[in-house]
Amino acid sequence: MQKNGYLPLKRFFDIALSLPALIAFSPVFLIVAVWVKLDSPGPVLFTQKRVGLNKKHFTIYKFRTMRADAPKNVPTHLMRDTSSLITRSGRFLRRTSLDELPQLFNILKGDMSIVGPRPALYNQYDLIAERDRYDAHRVRPGLTGLAQIRGRDELEIPVKARLDGWYVANLSFRNDMSIIYHTIGSVLRHEGVRDN
Repeated sequence: MQKNGYLPLKRFFDIALSLPALIAFSPVFLIVAVWVKLDSPGPVLFTQKRVGLNKKHFTIYKFRTMRADAPKNVPTHLMRDTSSLITRSGRFLRRTSLDELPQLFNILKGDMSIVGPRPALYNQYDLIAERDRYDAHRVRPGLTGLAQIRGRDELEIPVKARLDGWYVANLSFRNDMSIIYHTIGSVLRHEGVRDN
């Protein structure tokens, strides 16, 4: 990937946006944490090993949406009968994407960016290999991304990787703002979320 003058600013915007968001959403964090805890036995947060910048692994944070005994390192779309594993609170959190809120901490830590390719599971070797073709691991993974607003879970892996590659090749503040804007609409319409 060629040197991009936007990259240093991108990190600044990540911090400038995620810190106020954490403060603003702190009441939501509290409400969701209590709901998850009361809804089913197990921890409030779900952690998982993901692929980050330059393919370094990091721990991602989410609100737990499945039973504590659900498989941990299997993508949801590859699980069988996920409807029996997803909790009542989890169904709502997934539909509204509120389960992703703890990733604001990942953004502050520097593991992630607000916009970028969604971080693959460490064992999603097919997706990782496809992204390598497009140099998509040369930016931090994102809370949202181009693939998220173009189909999310409904997209095939080669399509996701091509979109990630286009994003990296056309990295700009304008594109990031456009993706954030369209993400809000996608979340409100519950587009592309697959629970089973």
